[in-house]
Amino acid sequence: MSNLKEVRGIGIKGLSLLKKLTINNIEDLLAHYPFRYVFLTKTNLQKATNDEIVVTDGTVETIPTINRFKGKMSRMVFRLNTNDLVVNVVIFNRAFMKSHLRIGKAVTVIGKYQPLKNTIIASEIRLTKLEDALTIEPVYHTTKGLSNKVLFNYINKALDNHLDELVEYIPLDIKNKYNFLSKKEAVKNIHQPSDVEVLKKAKIFLKYEELFLFMLKINYLKQTNRQTPSGLIRDINLAKVEGFINNLPFLLTFDQKRAINDILKDLAAKSRMNRLLQGDVGSGKTVVAFIAMYANYLGGYQSALMVPTEILALQHYQSFLTLFKNINIRAVLLTGSLKAREKKQIYEKIKNNQVDIIIGTHALIQEGLEFYNLGLVVTDEQHRFGVNQRANLKNKGVMPDILYMSATPIPRTYALTIYGDMDISNLKNKPSGRKEIITYLKSMSEIKAVLSLMWQELNKNHQIYVVAPLIEESDKLDLSNINFLKEKMTLAFGKKYTIDILHGKMDNKEKEQIMNLFIQNKINILISTTIIEVGIDVTNANMIVIFDADRFGLSTLHQLRGRVGRSDIQSYAILISNTDNERLKILTETNDGFKISEQDFILRGQGELFGLKQSGDMGFKAADLKKDFKILMQAKEDALNLLNNKEFDTNIEYKNLRESLMVLNNLD
Repeated sequence: MSNLKEVRGIGIKGLSLLKKLTINNIEDLLAHYPFRYVFLTKTNLQKATNDEIVVTDGTVETIPTINRFKGKMSRMVFRLNTNDLVVNVVIFNRAFMKSHLRIGKAVTVIGKYQPLKNTIIASEIRLTKLEDALTIEPVYHTTKGLSNKVLFNYINKALDNHLDELVEYIPLDIKNKYNFLSKKEAVKNIHQPSDVEVLKKAKIFLKYEELFLFMLKINYLKQTNRQTPSGLIRDINLAKVEGFINNLPFLLTFDQKRAINDILKDLAAKSRMNRLLQGDVGSGKTVVAFIAMYANYLGGYQSALMVPTEILALQHYQSFLTLFKNINIRAVLLTGSLKAREKKQIYEKIKNNQVDIIIGTHALIQEGLEFYNLGLVVTDEQHRFGVNQRANLKNKGVMPDILYMSATPIPRTYALTIYGDMDISNLKNKPSGRKEIITYLKSMSEIKAVLSLMWQELNKNHQIYVVAPLIEESDKLDLSNINFLKEKMTLAFGKKYTIDILHGKMDNKEKEQIMNLFIQNKINILISTTIIEVGIDVTNANMIVIFDADRFGLSTLHQLRGRVGRSDIQSYAILISNTDNERLKILTETNDGFKISEQDFILRGQGELFGLKQSGDMGFKAADLKKDFKILMQAKEDALNLLNNKEFDTNIEYKNLRESLMVLNNLD
């Protein structure tokens, strides 16, 4: 669409302020929809009750008088003729308006009415009369220096001169099916609604359009991925894969076996694998990924596993070496803390095909790293990486297969949208012998009972995690912190047991040393931040105590709880909180991560679920995944029907939609 400079009234300063709102062109400006509306209906003052908020218009009957008090504060009074009544109007700290309130001036007054005093204590005075019985005023997200009034003026100017430039995407048959407004009508009425009904229609259309276009693109990508040859030809020795599985020191669950079969089929197919492996904490995703990497190795290709933290990378590397100790497969650990010389040596080995498996952190996506023939990319806790980071690793190879892993179970709404272009494997069964974690909810007043429970487990030679949200004391937040907790735990247990701390500000060697001591049971109580949330696996640790649990989302608490319960020992999670206990109660009632994430989704909304504004990444401006799920499902069905329509590739009616999809062909 046209440049913002073409909108009358937008100067250099206006362009700069609009940019802060990510408004870079006229299309962005018209798509900056109101987040709420003010509904102004004229009040019948003769029926108004005491202190009722009223809206009335009329003409100024007297010159306003101003009384000043307490320095700069002021009280202005005048009389207003509303045709029905003549009332007194009082407003505070608006002395600058006096020159505008001439006798006979038409104004609108909003405020509290006091019938006995025949007075309106005004909160706002507008220098125009109400034009209609109902006035609907949009309220926008703004930024410092850009008022709602000025932004509304910019949008109105754009509506006057550029509305015809909007592209109509929704086909006529779908518009007729749902009796939709046109795109132009919808955009005009979302900003300038004449009544409530047309506002509803505008909202519904714009929500549907966003969700329809999104689902069309998602399903187009899915179809394209299936139809596009991967270019990787593998001859996988399935007998060797089966032999490895049969020699594992544990039995795979039904879900693990099913996921492995799905992945092996993907690796053997001509199309590129794009699969999400999601499972609850402790469901055994890592071994599934290792088997996928082994199969890829047997097919003659390198595999890369990227994880979010060095602690987790080290743990995965050690686990891999243990599982494959009898197999001649070459693995390396690549992390940011390695010295330049060590990195260079590893880079050379990877480039010269002297390495089969590369496990690491963000170091895997550095510019200097070249793979010999990367065939499989596995991203663990994938939502912790940005889209660009995942793409950087994917682009290190020539069309490698992709396996994403997530231990944060995703509600069906999210799975359908964020991962709609992927195939999904779910791991819901836990390995045999695992017991359900017992979760208690305690207040700080019950701390003695908590310490008693800790003593019981320590006396059985079990280990305990203690989690606090902050590293240092904060003046703003009254939260337990690591150092304070270490003092208290040392006071309670220090004579008999070893206590240490772990947090993100430590250097990597310190972290590694602490974790190794904990794994060796040389540390009995580990006090930590949420750095332990992901992937840490110490089977002898069977209790986790989380202070200020109300400060965490349910999904994060469930992840933290998943650090225990990783063996056949009965495990416990103790949540300590003085507030928000109704919300936290769900964790005492279920260990099902899928149920918990659904509840978290309801309570915290789509953008905060993972601590990332995923919905913002998707660019939804009108739709809300949580509230508009029915529209989403209908949009999905309509999008699939259109893609399967034989006329989609040729009919001129779908030209705009086809052009919107062509952009996606450049993503890979």
